Amino acid sequence: MANDRTVEILDSTLRDGAQGEGISFSIQDKIHIVEALDELGVKYIEAGNPGSNPKDMEFFQQVKKLNLKNAELCAFGSTRRKGMSCIEDTNLQSLLAAETKNVVFFGKSWDFQVTEIIKTTLEENLEMIRDTAEFLTKNGRNVIYDAEHFFSAYQSNKEYALKTLQAAVDGGASVLCLCETKGGCVLNECYEATKAVYEAFGDKVKIGIHTHNDSGLAVANTLMAVDAGARHVQGCFLGIGERTGNANLSTIIPNLQLKMNYKCIPDENLKMLTGTAVKMGEIANLHLDPGMPYVGTNAFAHKAGMHIDAVLKNPKAYEHVDPEAVGNERVFLMSEVAGRSTLIEKLKKFDPNISKDDPVVSDIMAKVKQMEFEGYQFEGAEGSFELMVRKTMGKYQPFFNLHYYQVNSVNPRPEEGVCACAQVKVEVDGKIEVTAGEGSGPVNALDIALRRGLEKFYPSLGQFRLTDYKVRVLDGKSATASRVRVLIESSDGDDSWTTVGVSNDLVEASWLALVDSFEYKLIKDIEKKFKKII
Repeated sequence: MANDRTVEILDSTLRDGAQGEGISFSIQDKIHIVEALDELGVKYIEAGNPGSNPKDMEFFQQVKKLNLKNAELCAFGSTRRKGMSCIEDTNLQSLLAAETKNVVFFGKSWDFQVTEIIKTTLEENLEMIRDTAEFLTKNGRNVIYDAEHFFSAYQSNKEYALKTLQAAVDGGASVLCLCETKGGCVLNECYEATKAVYEAFGDKVKIGIHTHNDSGLAVANTLMAVDAGARHVQGCFLGIGERTGNANLSTIIPNLQLKMNYKCIPDENLKMLTGTAVKMGEIANLHLDPGMPYVGTNAFAHKAGMHIDAVLKNPKAYEHVDPEAVGNERVFLMSEVAGRSTLIEKLKKFDPNISKDDPVVSDIMAKVKQMEFEGYQFEGAEGSFELMVRKTMGKYQPFFNLHYYQVNSVNPRPEEGVCACAQVKVEVDGKIEVTAGEGSGPVNALDIALRRGLEKFYPSLGQFRLTDYKVRVLDGKSATASRVRVLIESSDGDDSWTTVGVSNDLVEASWLALVDSFEYKLIKDIEKKFKKII
């Protein structure tokens, strides 16, 4: 079986991922995640524990209505309780009630956990594993057994750890998934233990791996386990989960498929990887780490002039894979250390025939350096950079004119969550709008007021939202008189962009970044309409 080049993927975002700090999925969130993972082409989706809470059981009822094309759902639970039959165990009955074709259940592999945590005998634990696997199998379920704490167990008592796996096999489990539950295993330990299990059981069942990232090795340990014979890989698509998280499937899948010649998802679906990551992040309300391998916004970003010049000549100079292979894109970061080659590449979007000798190139280079001297940072604010370029090249037409804005704190607070109000007067095509907004802070209030004033002219502004807001003090020596840089990240569900504002006044810096965000969205809408026409 180790010669088989297919690795089945089980995504546990809805179960193990939901155990991460700050993660809370509604039933509709879970439905959307199932749809996204099914579209990507993963084999299994571990959809939750139906016996743990009413929301999970309700979800299992709702998800039956979906017509999945690729993925199969798995209900998750534990062995029967000690001193109780499987028929009497309400959690096992809940697993059956979920009516999934596949069931994942976990049991104890580590003798310490058996005697000190669940307080039973080693023999009773073996019976619990065997009985549970047999009960689920006889009820028509495909059984995946998660051997909890397996690697700790293997180091502590190898003989007993293997007996627990044998009990699952005797009960009819089709997959033995070795769980590196504490996340402390190093590579050779993971490889050797997985190899031993494969040699003992690989001719009877599929061997799986489930790792955690407490040592920063979850992805590496997973790859080592596959090298040792594992053909079933569990993780969470964005690496979220308990403590420091689970193995990140958005990294594992392309590593296995592009680097190690294994088949995890349909080849044509690899281009959906980055889009799926963005979608999953939106659903989970997570700000994706821009440095995330393969799918992060910085995964194929280049800043140094020498690097950019080399990539323009041949991308292989500094890129380990083609960004398009995983649905990402190459980014050249604009800053004072970037050369003319970088700028020319960006300006071709507006004028394909522009040359290095064009006076506007020098104008823009000078403006970038001056603005970055003043505190702007364009490498992380492509939206504002593009607007500045359009204005300098004469390819900009304002969507509205500001007459004034003002912000006031609200005391006493009229209701919870309201501590500021803003008023904005704007003009669009000679029509004046004066609008107000209340918010949890001055930027929130300004956002609401500006949105109200412009949505009647530009309805699409209702489709985007601010997703992140950062403030950095640029000169700490001046204390409260310091200049500040504000970065605002926005998203309309399809794309995300960042804008920047700099001022001695925090509200003014925020306003500058906010207006850029609105204008960038409107420009994007026009470009999309134009592409549809042509």
